[in-house]
Amino acid sequence: MPQYTKVASGGDITPGSAKLLEINGKRIALFNVDGIYYAIDDTCTHRGGPLSEGMVEGEEVECPWHGARFNLNTGVVLGGPAPKDVACYNVRVQGDDVEIEV
Repeated sequence: MPQYTKVASGGDITPGSAKLLEINGKRIALFNVDGIYYAIDDTCTHRGGPLSEGMVEGEEVECPWHGARFNLNTGVVLGGPAPKDVACYNVRVQGDDVEIEV
């Protein structure tokens, strides 16, 4: 059964930045977009590019390797060459703790 795991404190990830996390063997990218946190798989479904290093615009991230775009809120692929979506994880803030449900 999924449970929430503390992954950061509120000040660890400034607005406009991202952080690579490894939780239970999964590589997860955590993004802070204007104080709202999003978490998706870090690995692009095209060639495995690190989404945590991608350019973020609004609720979208672009893979730094080949330009595939994903929705941060849903993990849905918005533009190729990625063939499928990435997993998306629920994020909550409890006090100063940022937690991801995995």
